[in-house]
Amino acid sequence: MENRVIHRIKTISEYHKVMGLPKPEHPLISVVDYGAIQLPCKASMGFLFDFYSILIDRDFKGNMKYGQQSGDFEEGVLFFMAPGQVFEVSLAEAENTNRSGRVLLIHPDFLWKTTLAKKIRQYDFFSYSVNEALFLSDKEEKSILAIMEGMVQEYRNNIDKFSDTVIIAQLELLLTYAERFYQRQFITRKKYSHTILDRLESLLDEYFNSDQLSIEGIPTVKYVASSLNVSAGYLSNLLKVLTGKSTQHYLQDRLIEHAKTQLSTTNQSVSEIAYGLGFEHPQSFSRLFKSRTNLSPLAFREKFN
Repeated sequence: MENRVIHRIKTISEYHKVMGLPKPEHPLISVVDYGAIQLPCKASMGFLFDFYSILIDRDFKGNMKYGQQSGDFEEGVLFFMAPGQVFEVSLAEAENTNRSGRVLLIHPDFLWKTTLAKKIRQYDFFSYSVNEALFLSDKEEKSILAIMEGMVQEYRNNIDKFSDTVIIAQLELLLTYAERFYQRQFITRKKYSHTILDRLESLLDEYFNSDQLSIEGIPTVKYVASSLNVSAGYLSNLLKVLTGKSTQHYLQDRLIEHAKTQLSTTNQSVSEIAYGLGFEHPQSFSRLFKSRTNLSPLAFREKFN
């Protein structure tokens, strides 16, 4: 982005102040009316938060897309951001006065000594890019908003020893719903999901049939995700839903299929094939091949012939 400025916001109180909002009712957790936010920018900029944020935005006017496609649902877009991530805002969004939605802010200190303190890091959608946002149906959106409203009512009531426990339970429910809805999205957005698979297959075909394989070895998950313009976590979750395999497993299986072709159509030795596949030691190739096929490369070749 041009004229890119990064504003780091360390606390929820600071967030309220920067965004032109009243002081928060709780120092470590807050649900904000997105339409009431006054974005402090006249050009493209970025924000870096030291806390978790979950944004549901019905009328986004900025330059965000789901991959290279617009959303299947016109409303109800959900973004998840972990501490330390940069959220960039375009000029169009900064000037949009018709925003509507909610922003849930959770400081890591609020999770201290709870089951979510470590578990929240296991939710992969916090590592997704903003162009991999969750699109919600009206029913799904109402479920998320109802949970957020329940959290507001809880921290607005007189705080007692049960308050934090109730809010944590509500947050866990929201995150569980988000997992369910993402799983649904991988399945229902078939056109986009299968476009990624088609692009992945083309990418691997080109890679395996070039010198890259022998020079660099099997492509890394990071390389593949970056080439497809998605995050590594998103790609892995999509593949798990559509194929039942992690990205690493998927790549290794493709490598084994390529090795089978070499073993069955050439007279190259196992060592030559291993080096051609980018393995520094043929034994490593043989172990991987046997773990996937229950046969050694030589046994496969003999059985095939």
